[in-house]
Amino acid sequence: MPTIVVDVMPKAELLDPQGKAVAGALSRLGEHRFSDVRIGKRFELTVDGEVDDATLARARELADEMLSNAVIEDVVNIEVVE
Repeated sequence: MPTIVVDVMPKAELLDPQGKAVAGALSRLGEHRFSDVRIGKRFELTVDGEVDDATLARARELADEMLSNAVIEDVVNIEVVE
């Protein structure tokens, strides 16, 4: 069964307190190669049958309407994985 993967991230202009906490933890552990961490969400929608244009379009609508909060988040990627 194919799966549609939707990735949602906080808007770039907003603070990401979870990401800041992880970045601080990495620094305290001596890991200085990474200057910033941003934490988002991943949704996996399993599709019964084939993924056609209508199914993908509906997944995009759901990503915008239900899976993300347009005020503070962006849908950054939608892809089909087999």
